[in-house]
Amino acid sequence: MTARVTLVSRQGCHLCDTARAVVERVCTDLGEEYVEVDVDETDGLPPQWSDEVPVTLVDGRQHDFWRVDEDRLRTALATPPSG
Repeated sequence: MTARVTLVSRQGCHLCDTARAVVERVCTDLGEEYVEVDVDETDGLPPQWSDEVPVTLVDGRQHDFWRVDEDRLRTALATPPSG
């Protein structure tokens, strides 16, 4: 199984801590996996994400930044991945 959700975060970021809790809860409830990457340690990420963390991606596409809307994330994951 490939993770459908990616959380781009940074250490010491309180918004990232909040977003992580939402992503963990939703993914656990829905049986989905997520991965987390550190914006400061990962090459090749869009430069604006450094100012927008946490950034949430669903199926490889940017879904949210700064905050994670739990209902919106649940709705996105209810749709099968395209491709």
